[in-house]
Amino acid sequence: MNASGFVIQPSAPDPIFRQIAEQIRRLVASGQLVPGDLLPSVRDVAEFHAINPMTVSRAYSLLEAEGMLERLRGKGMTVGGAHTRPTSPDQRLALLDSQLRAVARQANELELPAALVLKRLRILMEK
Repeated sequence: MNASGFVIQPSAPDPIFRQIAEQIRRLVASGQLVPGDLLPSVRDVAEFHAINPMTVSRAYSLLEAEGMLERLRGKGMTVGGAHTRPTSPDQRLALLDSQLRAVARQANELELPAALVLKRLRILMEK
């Protein structure tokens, strides 16, 4: 993974550090990042996305405190060896709960029928 692997949306309601942390959680849950994989340095991510290095550091520190990431002196952050991928689809789906709740709330505010929203989601997922 390199610094360009993160999708940062400054205008999103979630703070940038949380966006980074959630993306790493999803990449680990999907098996795209496995124990021992090296993450891009704080400096590389901050420079590539033109964000404060403390923001990236906060995301990494949060995941380190959870045991998902490990700090290797002189090498940087890696996916923790003890952290395993959630095995069930329900566990992986739970990682989307907050975003799905937000979409459901917004769809209700816009008075959109569930079938129409689900149809759009299916189209987006197939891209």
